[in-house]
Amino acid sequence: MSGGVDSATAAARAVDAGHEVTGVHLALSSNPQSYRTGARGCCTIEDARDARRAADVIGIPFYVWDMAERFARDVVDDFVAEYAAGRTPNPCLRCNEKIKFAAVLDRALALGFDAVCTGHYARISDSGSLQRAVDPGKDQSYVLAVLNKDQIAHALFPLGDTPKTAVREEAKSRGLLVADKPDSHDVCFIADGDTRGFLSRKLGATPGEILDTDGTVLGTHEGAFGFTIGQRKGLRLDRPAPDGHPRYVLSIEPVSNTVTVGPADALGVREITAIRPVWTGCEPPVSPVECSVQLRAHGEVHDCVAALDGGDLRIDLRGPARGVAPGQAAVLYSGDRVLGSATIATTR
Repeated sequence: MSGGVDSATAAARAVDAGHEVTGVHLALSSNPQSYRTGARGCCTIEDARDARRAADVIGIPFYVWDMAERFARDVVDDFVAEYAAGRTPNPCLRCNEKIKFAAVLDRALALGFDAVCTGHYARISDSGSLQRAVDPGKDQSYVLAVLNKDQIAHALFPLGDTPKTAVREEAKSRGLLVADKPDSHDVCFIADGDTRGFLSRKLGATPGEILDTDGTVLGTHEGAFGFTIGQRKGLRLDRPAPDGHPRYVLSIEPVSNTVTVGPADALGVREITAIRPVWTGCEPPVSPVECSVQLRAHGEVHDCVAALDGGDLRIDLRGPARGVAPGQAAVLYSGDRVLGSATIATTR
């Protein structure tokens, strides 16, 4: 129970379904003031208090589990290391993989519980496969696609069949004070929302050059880790493009500490190689599969052909995609059903 409306309503629905429910809030920082302040529906002190009040209203036991050390190692340190390597991670995806459905699920099963129930917007089919939520604007199957079949078998997502507006109305009718609480969108461990500043404090300033596609030096930066593929704003270049069009980040090279920028049409990607595939909704394919792929949370869906190439996943897009960054997840779908996911390593 994060302290937001979704997890509170999910807990209440689990009780209504006849389950024996215990509310758990995760303490993710040894120094909570270093994370966001105020009640934002995730992991502040105020959120813990909101979660406890919701558990009292529902009438279930409530505990706080200290996951700060594991969260720092598996999510925060991973986030910093990925940016330092020129990649763009998704910390919410990593938290689901390493914390909520690894550390928490392992402890829950050891204590005799059967499943972890969360307020994520996704569905599990009768056959046990992960599916998109009915509310496309809130669907979170993308950030859950890193889960394996065993983890899905021990998961409950009670809100996947309900639009967010209806969840808020239900929470209000249940007397849950979090019914109108704003959603959480920012990275929880970056209190001021300044990702570049956070990384600079962690990694230190490392000045480098911003290059045009022909190698011309256009400007300088204080660390290649402060950029991501497809970025347009915050480049602070000394000269405009000859055609007057905006420039975008095309590549990040951590070894030389350079960032290459260019026109929007140079962002197009048609081939993706992804590593560490996880097959949630099917067996590893023995031949190419016609499916669709989503390349970022709430991003566009692209038709593609996916095939295993040794231990890696090769994805050939039917049309070009822009802003595809190594480190992000490529999630394969057949209709609303998640087939599997992998981490983007290279693009062409």
